[in-house]
Amino acid sequence: MALNGGPAFDFNQAVSFMVHCKDQAEVDYFWEKLGEGGDASKQACGWVSDKYGMSWQIVPDGMIQMTGSDDKEAARRAFTAMMGMTKLDVEALWKAFRGE
Repeated sequence: MALNGGPAFDFNQAVSFMVHCKDQAEVDYFWEKLGEGGDASKQACGWVSDKYGMSWQIVPDGMIQMTGSDDKEAARRAFTAMMGMTKLDVEALWKAFRGE
């Protein structure tokens, strides 16, 4: 639950909720549902803003392992790929991670 503190305390991107998704279908579902009516200008790198101004991170399984990998070059490739995306593309992230 989040409470709106009135006009002096708007929601902002300092706080976000993370939604872990098992596959691209779940990424697509939550992106569409949570982003409906939200500010499209606040969509980047897997983050989507809902109609109330709350920020959500829509994260596929494996993203944390990719970007936190001991293989620093693979982690860098996955992170760089993520930074160029709006909604995350699971297949493209894994390809970047593997260097394909």
